[in-house]
Amino acid sequence: MSANTSPAVTGFRWIVFALAFGYWCYEFTVFSRELFGWQFRFLTIWGLTANAIVAFLMLRYSLGRSERTYNPLVTATVILGAIVVFMYWKLYLTDPALVNSGSEVVWYQEYYLHGLGPALMIFDALFILGVFRRIAASIAIMITIFVGYIFWIELLVGPRNTYPEGSVTAGMPYPFLNDMELAQRINFYGVTIGTAIVFFIVGLLLSRAIARLQGRAVTA
Repeated sequence: MSANTSPAVTGFRWIVFALAFGYWCYEFTVFSRELFGWQFRFLTIWGLTANAIVAFLMLRYSLGRSERTYNPLVTATVILGAIVVFMYWKLYLTDPALVNSGSEVVWYQEYYLHGLGPALMIFDALFILGVFRRIAASIAIMITIFVGYIFWIELLVGPRNTYPEGSVTAGMPYPFLNDMELAQRINFYGVTIGTAIVFFIVGLLLSRAIARLQGRAVTA
């Protein structure tokens, strides 16, 4: 029996999946449907969606219903989660109004979405599953997610909404983006993707170090 199919790991993955799917469903009850894009306007919810999908796939693997680990998707989801946590708290600690549109997020929602949820996925991916096995595919999926989100908010979400409103534009999901000119937003997106690449490199090194300590192979 491998570690991935042990009763303890299977139980852990049931909990991770139940939390991710439960919060994913819960988000439909707390966001206004008057705005185009609903809760999917936010990168945080893209991260939650990825977590729920990956948690389901990892649970299926533990239950012996699939032999695929979907390693590149798991790796990209880990980096997405890390970026969500890093960027949210960086902006929130500067000024909560930069990321919250005039209302506070209930505490259990805030700490799960921007803390516990990504942390549980990162723990499983690094210490149990073993990620960063297929580097090119992982980077391709990661970049596709970030670029897809950028096009989503710039071409669809922003132009179709009038809230929140900033000093430059309106409709972008996060308030601070509405205080930026297009060139400034493009620069911000570039810095964010660059940060994700740095996180990827750090994660790759950390994953390989953990694999060596555990006696696992560092490549697939």
